[in-house]
Amino acid sequence: MPDSLDVDVAIVGGGMVGASLALGLQDLGIDVLLVEGTAPGSSAQSSFDERTTALGNASRRIFEGLGVWADIATQAAPIRTIHVSDAGRFGFARLRAEEQGIDAFGYVVANRVIGAALWQKLTSSKGIVLRVPARPEGVAISADGVQFTVVSDAGARERVSARLVVAADGAHSSVRAAAGIEAEVEDYDQVAIVANVAADHPHDGTAYERFTPSGPIAVLPLYDGTYGVIWSCRPQDAAGVLLLNDDSYMRELQTRFGWRAGRFVRAGGRASYPLKLTRAATTTATRTVLIGNAAQALHPVAGQGFNLGLRDAAMLAEVIANAGVGLPAAGVPGAVHTGADQPGARDTHTSGSTTRVDVGAPDLIHRFAEWRASDRTGVVRFTDGLVKLFGDTRPGMGLLRNLGLLMFDLAPPAKSALARVSAGFGGPTPRLARGLPVREGERS
Repeated sequence: MPDSLDVDVAIVGGGMVGASLALGLQDLGIDVLLVEGTAPGSSAQSSFDERTTALGNASRRIFEGLGVWADIATQAAPIRTIHVSDAGRFGFARLRAEEQGIDAFGYVVANRVIGAALWQKLTSSKGIVLRVPARPEGVAISADGVQFTVVSDAGARERVSARLVVAADGAHSSVRAAAGIEAEVEDYDQVAIVANVAADHPHDGTAYERFTPSGPIAVLPLYDGTYGVIWSCRPQDAAGVLLLNDDSYMRELQTRFGWRAGRFVRAGGRASYPLKLTRAATTTATRTVLIGNAAQALHPVAGQGFNLGLRDAAMLAEVIANAGVGLPAAGVPGAVHTGADQPGARDTHTSGSTTRVDVGAPDLIHRFAEWRASDRTGVVRFTDGLVKLFGDTRPGMGLLRNLGLLMFDLAPPAKSALARVSAGFGGPTPRLARGLPVREGERS
C-alpha cells in the first residue's frame, strides 16, 4: 500500500448512498476513493441489515443506470397498491398503480440485497480505490483541498489528498463535524421495531400504512410473499414489544394493525432503532458535500429517506460529469481544454491529454446545493408533516384526518400528484432518475 494517495473525490461512507455515488463516478475519468468502516457482508454494517427499503421508480431507474438493478430485481416486491388508514376511524385512502398508468409505485427490497449488489459491482470496478474496513482520521479541509489519514483495521496508515470530500457516513457524520456544519436533531419520541412476518395467505402487492396513537405501522410486501413490518411506538413501549415471544408479538401487532393483510402466522427476529429527524444546516461547505443521512435522516413513515439520498448521489455525479471532468482535450494531443463551454467549469488541470476540472471548485458545489434544495426541503417537510399530523391528539384532529383521507380517496388529481413523489419534490430531476446516462451526450 502506498504511503500517500491523491484523488479527485474521497467518499467517506460505503453504505447504500455512498456506494451508489462511487458507481455513478466510476466512468468519468476521475480518481475516486471510497472509505468504509465495515467489511461488505458483515452483520455490523447497519446500512445492509434486514431492514427493508421501498424504492421509488426513479430510484429503480438510477439503479438501472448504475448497472445493479438486474441483481436487485429478483428479490424486489412490486408495490401495486398503497393503503393508508387511521386507527379508530373509518376513513382510508387507496392508490392503485394501474389507475396511474404504471406497473408499480415502487419496489420493496431488503437492504442487504441492495448492499450486496452495489458492492459486487464496486469490487469489480477498476476506477474506484476501496479502503475497507478503514476509517478517516484528522480530516483537515481548506480552500486548497482536503487531507486526512486512512487507518485500516490492521493499523496501516495512508495519507490522502482530495479535491472534494463527500460525507456519506450517516446521521452522526464525522466529516460533517470536521467541515464545521451543524445539524439540528428533533427526537420524535418513537422507536421503530422491524421484523418480517408471514400471513395466512401471500400478499397481493399492497403496501399498508396505518397510523395509530403511538405511531405509524408500515406493513410492506416482500418478494417471497411475506411482509416487512416497521412498527413505530413510544420508547417506553418498545422494550416490552421486543421482549414478547413470537405469538404474543403477532397478537399485539394484529390488534394494532387489523386484519387487512390476513392473520399473521409467523414472525422473524426483531430489531429496533430510535426515530429522529436530523437535518444539517447546509449540505455543502468548502470542498465538502453531504449526501444521504449525513445531510438529512428522516422518519421512515413515507419511505422517502433513502430515495432522497439516492437522488443526492445521482445529482452530484451528474454535476461532476457535466462540468467537463475527464473530457478529451481539444485539438492536438496535450492541448489544454479550459472547459469554458462547460457550465461551471472554472478551475482545471491537465493530466496527459485529458483536462480535469477541479471537482471541489465552489461553483460546482454551489450548483449541486442549489439544484437539490427544493427536493430536500419538500421531502423533509412532507415527512415531518405526516408524522406530526397523524400524531396530533388535539380534539377534532382525528375527525379532520378522517375526512381528509376520504376526500383524498375520491380525488384523482391528488392521487396522481402523490404517485409522482418518487421523482422528487422540485428542482431538476437527476438524469439517471429519468433513465438517461449521467453524462450529457452519451447514449443509454
